[in-house]
Amino acid sequence: MKTKIIQSNPAVMIGKPVIAGTRITVELILEKLSAGETVEQILEAHPRLAREGVLAALSFVAQAVRRVEPN
Repeated sequence: MKTKIIQSNPAVMIGKPVIAGTRITVELILEKLSAGETVEQILEAHPRLAREGVLAALSFVAQAVRRVEPN
């Protein structure tokens, strides 16, 4: 059984989506990327994070945005 990379648990970071096994939120990854940090810089700053986690965060957000219905 494959473990989901992005997980939400009310007991971890108040339920925000995080990279499995960490307290690194999808939100944090997006904020860092939007501030101009590179994936390499993010990985360097967070040794427990793998490139796969960053890509999963981006995919998670893309899927969430795709589900939003226009007003």
